Amino acid sequence: MATITIELTDTELKGLEYAAADPTEWVANAATNRARIAVDEICAILLTHCNENSIAMAVGKDAQVIQAFELGIVKTGAQRNEEAAAAAMMDL
Repeated sequence: MATITIELTDTELKGLEYAAADPTEWVANAATNRARIAVDEICAILLTHCNENSIAMAVGKDAQVIQAFELGIVKTGAQRNEEAAAAAMMDL
């Protein structure tokens, strides 16, 4: 399990307090919900890939996410950004 810590300015915190009853809960909910959506997307990509290539799919979402990365059919956002930057340099 990972712990992610962020810092807000006093003004940013006031803004978040205005927008949410509990800023800490709101941030945690935003992060976990976005992660859930990404996991669902990864599992869908894996399902399609495994069906198209007659590959046995791992059981359970945790194992499926790991399998998708191991097969190289999904990449981290950092990896995609690096590839895009390298491609942009090639276009210069």
